[in-house]
Amino acid sequence: MKGLSRRAWLAAAACIAFAAGAAAQGGPAACPASGAELPLRALFGDWEARIDGTQGVAKVKLDQHPDYAGVRGTITRDGGGARATVSQLAGDIDDDGMLSLDESLDGQAISGVWLGALEPGSCGRAFKGVWRDAANDRTHPFVLNKIGNSATDR
Repeated sequence: MKGLSRRAWLAAAACIAFAAGAAAQGGPAACPASGAELPLRALFGDWEARIDGTQGVAKVKLDQHPDYAGVRGTITRDGGGARATVSQLAGDIDDDGMLSLDESLDGQAISGVWLGALEPGSCGRAFKGVWRDAANDRTHPFVLNKIGNSATDR
């Protein structure tokens, strides 16, 4: 597309693909303006998480939660030469349209909490928000970006 950067072109293509998938399923024909408009299925798949104050890029995998209309998955953080850590994630889009995830290192106690808003124009493929480390209550901005194909294209 003439005049658009590669990044802008990819974002536009993602919006078109999302809209085509949603329209084929009887859904809205435009990118969701907020998380409240995002179909749960759009959260399924692989994501990259960048958290300020932590090293590297974490890999997030989300799928349908077996017990409620939400997601369950994992986040894998590179150990930077040490062993990688894998935590469990569970959550949903809350009543305010915010992505809300609880993180647990041991599958029982909450070790972190994620709260993020859908990035405008991202067609459900990017969230920005705050991650809170439950060990020390410190908060860190995060960016969560979908990688690979959209779940609506599967």
